[in-house]
Amino acid sequence: MRVLAVGAHPDDIEILCAGTLLRYAQDGHDVSMAVATNGEQGHAIIEPPELAEIRKVEAQASADLCGAELFWLGFPDEFIYHDHDTRMRFIELMRQARPDVVITHNPQDYHMDHRIVSELVFVSSFLATVPHVITASPSTTVNPPLYYMDSLAGANFVPTEYVDISGVIDRKEAMLNCHQSQTKWLKDHDNIDVLEFMRSQNRFRGLSCSVPYAEGFARLDAWGRNPVTRVLP
Repeated sequence: MRVLAVGAHPDDIEILCAGTLLRYAQDGHDVSMAVATNGEQGHAIIEPPELAEIRKVEAQASADLCGAELFWLGFPDEFIYHDHDTRMRFIELMRQARPDVVITHNPQDYHMDHRIVSELVFVSSFLATVPHVITASPSTTVNPPLYYMDSLAGANFVPTEYVDISGVIDRKEAMLNCHQSQTKWLKDHDNIDVLEFMRSQNRFRGLSCSVPYAEGFARLDAWGRNPVTRVLP
């Protein structure tokens, strides 16, 4: 299969679903990671233009650890809107990635960028199949199943499916640790150890399905999107 994960910011994917992407890659599937915004507002000292470049390099390093293709959309952090041009860019993303399954933010997540990206992924993954919607790439033929990933700390999210990531948790941490502009800043400035934060959440999800570490997902239940077999690893 071709698997696409779409996050609003650099490091969202690593925190919330990178273990599942590593499992997909282990099983021989093609994995892509798309980052919608450039994360330029994610620091109080580094200026936004410089930080945007740093975060792109960090995102590429993380994708390389997973063997994933990186799509960097480059929208401004905190200022992505669901308008015509943005929707068309997401349709083109779907046509470039041509996914058989898509993972993105859940529509009730805490951050408006996350919610906007969730909406954009929902609509664009369908519109990518409509041939008279014209973009640079040809239309797709698959309306892929869509899985919503966990929210930070599991707030307002009830998983319906789990993926055992116990065997790849260290590699997931290495992917997240590529984002040094965030891991170091959050620890120094806010006393948040985001690596421990991630492990704690995945340990909690693991308790729900009797494994050491797990990631939780909720499949979009909609006509045309429900596979008859499990597609998560």
